[in-house]
Amino acid sequence: MKYNYIIIGLLSVVLITSCKSKKKIAESSNKKRIENVKISKNDEIITNKPAKKSSFQSSTIAYINEYKDIAMEEMRIYKIPASITLAQGILESRSGNSELTRKSNNHFGIKCHKGWNGQKVYHDDDKNDECFRVYKNPNNSFKDHSKFLANRKRYAKLFKLKKGDYVRWAKGLSTAGYATDRRYPAKLIAIIEKYNLHKYDRKVLGKKEKLPKKDKVENYVVVKGDTLYSISKKFGLSVDELMQLNNLSTNEISIGQTLVLNN
Repeated sequence: MKYNYIIIGLLSVVLITSCKSKKKIAESSNKKRIENVKISKNDEIITNKPAKKSSFQSSTIAYINEYKDIAMEEMRIYKIPASITLAQGILESRSGNSELTRKSNNHFGIKCHKGWNGQKVYHDDDKNDECFRVYKNPNNSFKDHSKFLANRKRYAKLFKLKKGDYVRWAKGLSTAGYATDRRYPAKLIAIIEKYNLHKYDRKVLGKKEKLPKKDKVENYVVVKGDTLYSISKKFGLSVDELMQLNNLSTNEISIGQTLVLNN
């Protein structure tokens, strides 16, 4: 009997020792697996890569490169700033991507008007099914745009402006009724300055010609629908800059409030 108890005791000790040993091996194995998951410096995911250019911006740059030469040539002939021609083309045709441009080669949204004997196409614009001109190729659209402006009395004053004065050209086009959008001049000027289109005016005019000075707006009176963000975009400022210039502690503004835009 004593031997039986001794044998049973020895077996128990062996079993307990075996279990502890297996547990240690398992824990060691799990630890190794966890350690193997660590990410090395070479495998780190970089989240602060510079953003890629938007497809619209890329197509705009491609548009400029494709049509800058004809815009400059038209400027030499008709005295319309190449920067204005390019900016209008970008805006009206959505950098060559609008349906009207793709199907009709109409880069400037020129409607049929009285006396147009060429091909026509109908699109919804200010009204439904309005008549627009169709061109065989983009060059014809650019040439017709120059003639369209040069041969109409309402645009005559623009040709008396200082050469290369894209600011007053942008405003004059709007005053003469080229577009119904009241922000049309601001949009053209923003495009010109964002893509440095005035450099093509300089190429045509030569180094002696100076660029026109942009009108400096000192103050702005808030109207219905304005926000600090929309005003900042309109005048090329950030919201923070507007708030600092006007000592504002919140984004709240009121109709009739005068905001300072320059130091």
